Amino acid sequence: MAHLLHIDSSIQGERSVSRGLSARAAAAWRAAHPDGTVTYRDLGAHPLPHLDAENGTARAVPPEQHTPAQAASWALTEELVGEIKAADTVLLGLPVYNYGAPSSVKAWVDHLIAPGLSVDHATMTGLLGGREFIVLASRGGGYGEGAPREGWDHAEQWLPHGVSLTGLEPRFITAELTLAHVNPAMAELIPLADASLATAEKTIDDLWVPARV
Repeated sequence: MAHLLHIDSSIQGERSVSRGLSARAAAAWRAAHPDGTVTYRDLGAHPLPHLDAENGTARAVPPEQHTPAQAASWALTEELVGEIKAADTVLLGLPVYNYGAPSSVKAWVDHLIAPGLSVDHATMTGLLGGREFIVLASRGGGYGEGAPREGWDHAEQWLPHGVSLTGLEPRFITAELTLAHVNPAMAELIPLADASLATAEKTIDDLWVPARV
């Protein structure tokens, strides 16, 4: 039976474009997999604890030597890695905050980098590859080629590197210029914003449509 892991990270609630895109993708997945099951995690509403001096070294210390704080952190990592291993498809809603990924997503990735769970000890190859990893990204500005702030989107640049040790390979579907409708200074960009959102939605709608022969 097919299984989906659906993750959101925006703190914007119903106003969030990335949440809207990830919900649309989850609905499309359910339509294509009517017997499938879904696990949902909301990093925006329930952020994970960041690695710190008490728990962060849990991934470098044998479990039998863990302190209580390290043991709790390791157990959470086992849970998060297990969610991915159980899934055929992972959806991640990824907004851009201050030109980077939300810190909640960074914490999620930090927990995933775990030798023996997500990375093979001996070969340092990833153990989470072989599944769809679709990132539904949104960004308030435009950072593409030729834009005044070209390359300033450090969320989409970073994530493939951040998860590379695990074998996950993200595919991005991105809507940009999402602030055009609320920022008067960007009003002239509304048509471009609408076109970007429409393209992202069309790409999502086509994700699991059976190939026509």
